Amino acid sequence: MSEKQPIPAQLPPTSAIDLPSNHEFESWFEYPVRVQPHHTDYAGVVWHGTYIAWMEEARIECLRSIGIEYADLVALGCDLPVVELSVRYHRAIQLGTAVIVKTRITEVTGVRMNWDCAIVSTEGQQLYTTAKVTLVALDRERGKIMRQLPATVKDALARISTLPNN
Repeated sequence: MSEKQPIPAQLPPTSAIDLPSNHEFESWFEYPVRVQPHHTDYAGVVWHGTYIAWMEEARIECLRSIGIEYADLVALGCDLPVVELSVRYHRAIQLGTAVIVKTRITEVTGVRMNWDCAIVSTEGQQLYTTAKVTLVALDRERGKIMRQLPATVKDALARISTLPNN
């Protein structure tokens, strides 16, 4: 009598898990990180939520690099909450490891910003995590999505070469 082998569970394919080539990383913002004890679980492996925090830090620093200070956004009454997040963990990162968080804006449509993120080894040979993140501009006072981005933000985002013309 033959037994049927169970079919292994498979995750559905997503564009967030595509393995980027080194060539694709040429126009990305880079944010270096070294794994500290507070980033890890009891086994010295980076806790899954830490990757998300690093990606947010990289996005904020990327915006700063083009002249958008997050504190200024808050002063304008604007917030940029995450409304969608897709993360693929390819390989665990150990305590003490130095990595680069790479991020870029791929599309701005109205008040919606789509970002790609990847966490790689410092020499670019190991891919640890890939993600896609969507943010929207929110009016902090009203708690509602803004009709348009503040002019200073639109102008700064227009300087990023990877964005299509809107």
